[in-house]
Amino acid sequence: MYPPHLVAPMKAQLTDQGFQSLDSAETVNTFMGSAKGVTLAVVNSVCGCAAGAARPGVLAALANSSVKPDNLVTVFAGVDAEATNQMREYFLPYPPSSPAIGIFRDDELVHFIERHHIEGRNAQMIAQHLEMCFEEFCPKPA
Repeated sequence: MYPPHLVAPMKAQLTDQGFQSLDSAETVNTFMGSAKGVTLAVVNSVCGCAAGAARPGVLAALANSSVKPDNLVTVFAGVDAEATNQMREYFLPYPPSSPAIGIFRDDELVHFIERHHIEGRNAQMIAQHLEMCFEEFCPKPA
């Protein structure tokens, strides 16, 4: 477990931009049990690929895309272990990965980006990938 003061800025990078932080198995199950529409779920991490590619890529995609997910949620690996483990149940059959990014339509996982798809890529590449996903999975504005 990482000290809360160390991860606070890393959590805030997403929560300050509208992500709901799920911090227990119960909050994950409650959210996932009632989620409607498209949900972007980010498994946050202290690692360099989360800091350099995943978080900035996610935020750039949201800023640049004309279509966006209805819901934004995050769990923090190594901090909110119970919540992260529970969210990973929703990511099955994919193995545990952090950082990771999942896109759900209602309660169905429709796209998943594992750590090995994030490592070695820059934020712009992650953003472009997510923007294409948003185009495919998110409802178009009326």
